[in-house]
Amino acid sequence: MADAAKTIDVTILGRSYKVACEDSEREALLQAVAFLDGKMNEIRKAGKVAGTERIAVLAALNIAHELLSTKIGGGFDIGQAKRKIAAIEARLDAALAKQEKLF
Repeated sequence: MADAAKTIDVTILGRSYKVACEDSEREALLQAVAFLDGKMNEIRKAGKVAGTERIAVLAALNIAHELLSTKIGGGFDIGQAKRKIAAIEARLDAALAKQEKLF
C-alpha cells in the first residue's frame, strides 16, 4: 500500500508553503526545495531581478535549461553511462571468471 500523503511545511525564498508529500518521497522533496531555494537566492543576490514571481520564473527557466542541456547532446547522457557501466561489469565478470578457474 502506498504511503499516506502528509502535509509538510517548506520554505522557499523566505516564504512558507504547505506541500502534500508521501513519507517515501519526503527526502527527495526536501532536496528539490533546497535546490530551488538556492537557485532563487542566487538570482535575488545578483540584484538584477525584483519580485518573487519574476525570480521564480527565471529560476524555473534556468532549471529547465539545465535539464534540457543534459538531455540534448550537450550534457550527461544517462543511457550512455549505463551502457558503459554494463560493459565494464561484463569485463570484470569475465576477468573474475578466469581467476576462479585458477583456484
